[in-house]
Amino acid sequence: MNRINTLSQELMETDMHRVIRTQDLSDDHCQYFIYQTLRALKAMHSANVLHRDLKPSNLLLNANCDLKVCDFGLARSAASTDDNSGFMTEYVATRWYRAPEIMLTFKEYTKAIDVWSVGCILAEMLSGKPLFPGKDYHHQLTLILDILGTPTMEDYYGIKSRRAREYIRSLPFKKKIALKAIFPRTSDLALDLLEKLLAFNPVKRITVEEALRHPYLEPYHDPEDEPSADPIPEEFFDFDKDKDTLSKEQLKLLIFEEIMR
Repeated sequence: MNRINTLSQELMETDMHRVIRTQDLSDDHCQYFIYQTLRALKAMHSANVLHRDLKPSNLLLNANCDLKVCDFGLARSAASTDDNSGFMTEYVATRWYRAPEIMLTFKEYTKAIDVWSVGCILAEMLSGKPLFPGKDYHHQLTLILDILGTPTMEDYYGIKSRRAREYIRSLPFKKKIALKAIFPRTSDLALDLLEKLLAFNPVKRITVEEALRHPYLEPYHDPEDEPSADPIPEEFFDFDKDKDTLSKEQLKLLIFEEIMR
């Protein structure tokens, strides 16, 4: 008789996208939800994992306001991104939450791409609508620069692609808009964190660990309850390696052994 493996998961009633569309979130809700998102991201990044597709619909919620990150279909090892031209070839994440360095073909993609997405999600929680709802590549960059302004010379030369630099230089100069003008009813602490999450230059963007220590999240921050994970080997993400050699039963056994660890 064949062994039957049943995989059950905790029921999560809704997701952040639906919540944002149906109700206004209080500042307390925004704090708690973004804290949980960053807490999960700390565990991922400590394991050397980039999620690469963080957006409201990938944040699951239950009636207790517990939050879980889902959909790791685009997740990759951070160790495999350095100067790897093929790293982003299959990058099809929702454009609205995509970091500018992805569109400007930086030669190195870091954990900062996930941090940018968290900033976009926080902005959407605060206002009830996406901050950068670009219709295409060019429109997306235009919307980002409309708010962040033209990059400084330091940030401009941080863009390694000459073609991308030439494109930025061809655009009209834009002055940075204060976030308070966009979110007039939002607390100064929330806006300070948002500005740090949405730094144009990924080198200057706040890290997950720094974000967790930010005063806006002080009510929830607890270093003893923000776990890290051991780095996952880069070869773990080579999903195609054994796909044609593993039988259905072998795959079921591997899943079972992974769960029982």
